[in-house]
Amino acid sequence: MSAEDLEKYETEMELSLYREYRDIVGQFSYVVETERRFYLANTVELLPHNSDGEIYFELRMSDAWVWDMYRPARFVKYVRVVTFKDVNIEELDKPDLRLPD
Repeated sequence: MSAEDLEKYETEMELSLYREYRDIVGQFSYVVETERRFYLANTVELLPHNSDGEIYFELRMSDAWVWDMYRPARFVKYVRVVTFKDVNIEELDKPDLRLPD
């Protein structure tokens, strides 16, 4: 496999992942970003911890989708992330009326 073939394959995988995201984002309530991953989830709990002066965060999500083109299954029942880095949680807007595309 040439470098060009590999680049084309990765581009196609990223496009496929974006299309999947676009099709399912309306089914979720939250967008969650960590330093390593991007998630969609319906339940999110952020728990700050302080251990010996070190602050870290425990993030618990259920009914989630993971943005990762290398995962064979992106829908996850439960996710637990422990991080010392920033966590961004946004609630998605759910319009009452949605017109078909």
